[in-house]
Amino acid sequence: MKKRKIHFSVIYQAILLILMYVPIVVVIVYSFNASKHTTIWAGWTLDWYRKLAKNRSLLEALKNSIVLACLSSGAAGIIGTLGAVGMARIGGKSKGVIEYISMVPIMIPEIILGMVFMAFFAMLSLPFGMLTLVLGHTTFCVPYVFMMVKSSLVGIDKSLGEAAKDLGATEIRAFFTITLPLITPAVISGMLLAFAMSLDDVVISIFVTGAKTNTLPIRIYTQLKSGVTPEINALCTLMLAATFVLVVLSQWLGSVQRKG
Repeated sequence: MKKRKIHFSVIYQAILLILMYVPIVVVIVYSFNASKHTTIWAGWTLDWYRKLAKNRSLLEALKNSIVLACLSSGAAGIIGTLGAVGMARIGGKSKGVIEYISMVPIMIPEIILGMVFMAFFAMLSLPFGMLTLVLGHTTFCVPYVFMMVKSSLVGIDKSLGEAAKDLGATEIRAFFTITLPLITPAVISGMLLAFAMSLDDVVISIFVTGAKTNTLPIRIYTQLKSGVTPEINALCTLMLAATFVLVVLSQWLGSVQRKG
């Protein structure tokens, strides 16, 4: 029998998967560790999840993060959808330039974007807190919705909207009756992706948050200085599960849109 050769690409992919997912598995497993020390295994327990449920500071930070993600993804959904629909009706050389500018927020390093937001909000004398967080997160979330809706609009037959107008529908009614139902899966998919990106952002949030407003990623980051406890591991496990569900749901809605 001939021996199967192991290709370099297989080895590379295996190493890559190990480096990516082994740390995640370790965090999940140690969230059930009975020992307070993360380097010592002392058996299985759910005590850290119970303590997490009683930790008011972490729960308050979690609430702030969820509210922030909902507001920013909602605003990004509206702005990104309207921008993509408007862009689909623009022709000429300026279209490519505007599309490139629309993608800039996700191409700029977060630390630079955070510093720009901080300087800009300070110049406007805006109080740092939830308002500046929503504005900052909405800015870098818009491109995700924009890209999803833009790709969805490519597969829509323009004659459908034109037929609605011929039958007496106004521009706005044609949009809500024909275009919006067709692109709804893409809009929801982009908003879910934006929600996930907003939920775990640290760098930009540090620059634009206030002293009285604390998000969950910032709370975890600051607590890392005093050492990681299984309670943080439990929280990270729950966040990983929530992010995974959102990403899977986003991809499923995207596949539904492509099949439709």
